[in-house]
Amino acid sequence: MTHNTEAEAEREPIYYVEPLASSREWVKRNVVPTKQQAAAYAKSLFPIFSWIHRYNWTWFLGDLVAGVTVGVVVIPQGMAYSKLAQLPPEFGLYSSFVGCAMYFMFATSKDITIGPVAVMSTLMGNILTDAMPHLPEYADKPYLVAGCMSVVLGCIVTAIGLLRLGFIVDFIPLPAIAAFMTGSALNIAMGQIPTLMGNNSAKGYNTREATYLVFGNFFKYIKHCNINAAVGLTALALLYAIRWACAFAGRRWPKREKLFFFISTLRTAFVILLYTLISYLVNRNHRDNPKFSILGTIPRGFQHMQVPVVHSNILSRVAGKIPSAIIVLVIEHISISKSFGRINNYTINPNQELIAIGVTNIFGPFFGAYPATGSFSRTAIKSKAGVRTPLAGVITAIIVVIAIYALPPVFYYVSNALLAAVIIHAVGDLISTPSAIKKFWKVSPFEFFIFWAGVIVSVFSSIDNGIYTSVAASAALLLFRIAKAQGKFVGTIRVYDRPSLTSPRLGPKVVDQSPASGYGRNVFVPLDLSDGTNPKAKPNLPPNGVFIYRFNEGYLYPNAVHFTEHMVAGITQQTRPGILNPYGSLGNRPWNDPGPRHKSESDIDPTLPVLRAVILDFTGVSHVDITSIQNLVDVRRQLDRYADAAVSWHFAGVKSAWTRRALIAAGFGSSESETRTVFTVANVGVVNESSRGDNTGSNGSRYASSSGSASDVRGEEEFVEDSFTQDLRKPVVEANSFDTAVIPVLSVNRPYFHVDLDEALKATELELGLK
Repeated sequence: MTHNTEAEAEREPIYYVEPLASSREWVKRNVVPTKQQAAAYAKSLFPIFSWIHRYNWTWFLGDLVAGVTVGVVVIPQGMAYSKLAQLPPEFGLYSSFVGCAMYFMFATSKDITIGPVAVMSTLMGNILTDAMPHLPEYADKPYLVAGCMSVVLGCIVTAIGLLRLGFIVDFIPLPAIAAFMTGSALNIAMGQIPTLMGNNSAKGYNTREATYLVFGNFFKYIKHCNINAAVGLTALALLYAIRWACAFAGRRWPKREKLFFFISTLRTAFVILLYTLISYLVNRNHRDNPKFSILGTIPRGFQHMQVPVVHSNILSRVAGKIPSAIIVLVIEHISISKSFGRINNYTINPNQELIAIGVTNIFGPFFGAYPATGSFSRTAIKSKAGVRTPLAGVITAIIVVIAIYALPPVFYYVSNALLAAVIIHAVGDLISTPSAIKKFWKVSPFEFFIFWAGVIVSVFSSIDNGIYTSVAASAALLLFRIAKAQGKFVGTIRVYDRPSLTSPRLGPKVVDQSPASGYGRNVFVPLDLSDGTNPKAKPNLPPNGVFIYRFNEGYLYPNAVHFTEHMVAGITQQTRPGILNPYGSLGNRPWNDPGPRHKSESDIDPTLPVLRAVILDFTGVSHVDITSIQNLVDVRRQLDRYADAAVSWHFAGVKSAWTRRALIAAGFGSSESETRTVFTVANVGVVNESSRGDNTGSNGSRYASSSGSASDVRGEEEFVEDSFTQDLRKPVVEANSFDTAVIPVLSVNRPYFHVDLDEALKATELELGLK
């Protein structure tokens, strides 16, 4: 009994019918989570639990060094950036503490440091400058408006992360980010030069105006420069001198490169301590009337801890700035974290990073913080300092707390011109280098101009408008490229494998000119050789009346008409109508048919073929939609009328089950009549040569046709012919001819869907009786 069952199973016909894509299955697989997926999602919200149990002393030492190093840097930077935000210096310390203290629980990046940054602080300052005149009740407490903004931004960004919408960030390209960073750096640096030179207090000089106005007015009020310029310029020169000297020494003595790195990293702290000492010596007897501008009294501890105020009157005044603020928060943090992830060979989770900065900004205002995000300069320092885990942020937070409680008396004497020098020195690294801009031109001239458009708008208008300009221009370019995508008619070239013909170092080698032999293969290249194929390698045209058209982009509603118009124009140009006068009388003739009035045989080129088949290469098509499929149906009807016969449509490389479902719904993929076709099959075992009595190709695959009864062998290709009927259980290949099964790769009930163009062309030739 068992033996008979096995024998029956051995003789079971081999076939494959692909089930249609199901909406229910899609929802079940992609929308409704399983218990394991729900548990994994909950666990992913707190990445710390995946590594904290493996924490060790080696990691702690690396985190300690990195945490202390960043802590020394973030204290002066935080106070300086809070001045950009139009807030007292202590709020920069509060933001630094919260960002470092909370990030480690949600982090997927070990390098990034959350805290006050120049661009976000400047944007926050602009928001307060515009909003405060309309909010007189908060005139003495602008930090409440900043706190409200922080909570709102945090909630929005957290929601984006929880809903796993972080992919939205990918729609902002590198040129737009570079333009935003460069324009912001120029705006910030120019806004700080008056403070650096001491003429910022001149009556009528508004340093929050557009960059070009601040630049022009600087020379108008240059006569108001004072002793602050001596402090600011020398501090700035000293910062760059230490940086240059350490970089030179690191190259000169590479064994001590790490030492010089730490010296360079601590240059900001050293310069601030040096000039604070000088300020103390100069101003200790002139506290009421200091010789140059200083910070003054800084309250000790967290003096502004309270529940944030989120009120409708505040939101109504800042709502217009929320989109630009979100863009700044997101793209700065994500671009920095991705960059350092690539440098240090790990992958970040953008959605989780959004949750991290969102939660930080939600809880930050409880401690008095204003909106914060990832800092490029401090992240670079942290990475080079040898950080091992995100827990280094806790050490940095401890350093900041010590400063908040222990150093306010020292901060009293910190020069404002010195802080301006620190800001200018920090934002200088955000400006795109000439080599990077040159690379933009070489890679994509269109995006080169988008970069400059964003920078120019930032300089002559505002950072917000610069962001919107570069992002909108990039989106417009993307849509234009999609809408104007153009396919190509392709032909075949028979190619053979040969060893490398050239060497980058030695140049061209002597090439063996003997004819190629062995197993070759067909490749399909554009007939116009627009892909860079050697012009001497002329592609072979498909058989007369057959056209192979390749889609180079997704086939969707923006480009559907553009694709098909180009295809139809090329086909009609190279073929003749199937009937001389398809309209009959003159009255039925379309008004836009140019003539002649009475068509004759002489009006048609008899050497041109009649259209018989169209092969579409869908390898580059990932999605279709209703509009594009309907457009394809309309084109099929148009070409059927033109050819005065049913044109055969074949599809190669359809990757998506949903694309196949859409094509099937429109009537593509199969025929109601018996047809000759080709199927690609895969040999999943060893062929029993004695029982089969023939040979397969050297690539281990064979083609099975479904018409006739004789085996037709031509060269390297084999056709096993049988009658193709609606009975899908009819075997394509008999199982008992093999030790193991040979199976069709695609569904046998869709003879017009093919694995590749080679199969599609062979099937077309077989169907039309050309082979």
